[in-house]
Amino acid sequence: MISQTKHETTGKVVSAYYTIHAEDRQKFIDAVIPHLSTTAQQDGCVYYVFAQDLTDPNTIHLSEGWRDQAAIDEHNADENFQKAVAAVMGGVRILDYQSEVYDVAAQTVGAIPSNPEATD
Repeated sequence: MISQTKHETTGKVVSAYYTIHAEDRQKFIDAVIPHLSTTAQQDGCVYYVFAQDLTDPNTIHLSEGWRDQAAIDEHNADENFQKAVAAVMGGVRILDYQSEVYDVAAQTVGAIPSNPEATD
């Protein structure tokens, strides 16, 4: 069963990745997990997901969808987010990092592609 997602308008998308020193991967995970559920519940958050890269376990991808810049600004000022940033910056060796913020010009709700060879 596929869970339902929020069907809110996404005005901003943040796409980032962090390549973490192998010895610090668990520190990074421990720093970000406490704020994941609170962030997902913040006003204006459409989605907020960290995922480990399938080919490099030391690379973590972050994908965020927000209603608008004001929602991002509120998130960035949030106490839980600030604690996570402090924990990462104070104890995790980040070897590489890249982040982009995209303004969404149009949004269409997608669907999982069907497999014409699949049977019920």
